Amino acid sequence: MRLASISTLTLALLIPCALVAQKPSKKDARSGYDRSARATLLHPANVYVAADENAQKSALVNPGHEVVISEHSGGWVRVFANTDIQDDINDDEKPEFADDDPTPQSGWIRDKGIITPTTPNGDAILYGSAANYEAAAAEPHAPVDAATSAHLLYRRVATYFPQSPLAAEAAWRSADIRWQIDKRDQSSLPSAKEQDASLRPGLFEGELKYVIKKFPNSPQAAKAAYEMLDNKLCGDWQGLPKCPEIESGLYEKYAARFQGGPRTAEALYEATFRQGTLVSMYEVEENHKKSEAAAAHTQALAQQLQAQYPQSDFTPRAESIAYRVAQNIPIYGNDRD
Repeated sequence: MRLASISTLTLALLIPCALVAQKPSKKDARSGYDRSARATLLHPANVYVAADENAQKSALVNPGHEVVISEHSGGWVRVFANTDIQDDINDDEKPEFADDDPTPQSGWIRDKGIITPTTPNGDAILYGSAANYEAAAAEPHAPVDAATSAHLLYRRVATYFPQSPLAAEAAWRSADIRWQIDKRDQSSLPSAKEQDASLRPGLFEGELKYVIKKFPNSPQAAKAAYEMLDNKLCGDWQGLPKCPEIESGLYEKYAARFQGGPRTAEALYEATFRQGTLVSMYEVEENHKKSEAAAAHTQALAQQLQAQYPQSDFTPRAESIAYRVAQNIPIYGNDRD
């Protein structure tokens, strides 16, 4: 992932307010609101109870969150602020809000930094804003909500402008940011060290599956499929060959399915590394026949990389693994003579 570090993802995205909501008359089949009135914000915006800067502030809408516009008045816009809870790109997606069934709240925001599906060049504006927040999230002292804002703004590119040339990459980046945050959070759980992947909570795959479904046969779909392999990997090998056996097979199947894809060379390297590891593990078990087979498999995978991906950085890395195996230098465990 592009982020070196990500600030904590805050899922309580709006401060609840006590105003009575009024729903627009036209309803969308998914969100219950007129899709033409949907909009998102490029910056944090206070929601006021009236179109007056001296009025009481009732809520805060953060970048990327969605509002429904119901009225314009001078430099102000009346909005319904809690509307994106029911507008997820997957029906089974976890809600973004802390409340079980929050009622959309009405109020007024300044008429600036608002992007709708009809905004000229809106896809590029949203994408660029998302990229800026993503870059900010990688800084040592990142703003608290930078990663969240990037995730949501990228998503709006894909949902507001599905025909945009930026849509596939935006959908992938949105899904990737959420995946990496969830993966980081899961790594702190005791179950993260379980050998069997089924014994830990699975990372939510809905957004990655959306990328694969909406943009099939694209580089982004191939990257999404690679990322989903995380849910099948062992937490800790515990020095046993079962895990590298399974994982090598997963990576090889991926490479066969996505030949020429952006992560295929990496998948073949990961398989090479695991086969090299198995050479050492089988020797510990004194299973010389399996050790020899794993050594031959290591060489074959390295040669496959050389033939199919000669320009990839993963090719010389795999060649190094193959050389160490040929020299009887352990890949797993202590390699000091």
